[in-house]
Amino acid sequence: MAEIIVVTSGKGGVGKTTSSASMATALALRGYKTVCIDFDVGLRNLDLIMGCERRVVYDFVNVINEEATLRQALIKDKRVENLYLLPASQTRDKDALTKEGVGKVLEELKQQFDYVICDSPAGIEKGALMALYYADTAIIVTNPEVSSVRDSDRILGILSSKSQRAETNQAAIKEHLLITRYSPERVINGDMLNITDIKDILAIPVLGVIPESKAVLRASNAGVPVAFDKDSDAGQAYNDAVARLLGEDVPHRFISTEKKSLLKRIFGSKEEAPV
Repeated sequence: MAEIIVVTSGKGGVGKTTSSASMATALALRGYKTVCIDFDVGLRNLDLIMGCERRVVYDFVNVINEEATLRQALIKDKRVENLYLLPASQTRDKDALTKEGVGKVLEELKQQFDYVICDSPAGIEKGALMALYYADTAIIVTNPEVSSVRDSDRILGILSSKSQRAETNQAAIKEHLLITRYSPERVINGDMLNITDIKDILAIPVLGVIPESKAVLRASNAGVPVAFDKDSDAGQAYNDAVARLLGEDVPHRFISTEKKSLLKRIFGSKEEAPV
């Protein structure tokens, strides 16, 4: 039976869709049969990030409305055997998602996959609430800035009160924090919150710290999830995050910077951001 993971955030533009695609890719590369669902009805982007926008014929809403079967709508990735996408509709609005319809599709997917990754829209509108309602695990994506962290705190409140698990008194959703666009240099200059600040505010474990990286933009423009690029810092960070999700003890990387000082040039000492 699959684990349902929602990738969510309070604020838009934090790298949620990039993270959904990369986490799904990293799981598939490890041999887990994984499907990624785009819940952003009307504004779908996951198909672009995953490089299969020209192959979309049927979508999530078509399946909910029984206008197509799940098999017809699922798109199999050409690069890795175990990776699939269920795209969102561009022509419907968020009201096309119903709790019963979403639940029925997820139940069918759980019989076929090891992991179901739900790429949520930002905020707390209907698409976001539908994405998190059936989740077993939540990955909260935030940038190291005050407004993003504050909005993530709001999402944590929604997860604890409006999910199926909360409504039926089941065990709470497992919560993980994914910090994206992190720059140790900007932290030291006082332009970003450090990891300890963010952990203190949100009080959930850090699954991964994704560095600010040009590799992410290059990968997005090419339609290739950056997790495929294991030579890049961002690709390595996403693969590390999935390893931790699976229970492995993996140290955090890309969270330190070298001091720009004479001591650094002589001894190679480093200044580390706390984790």
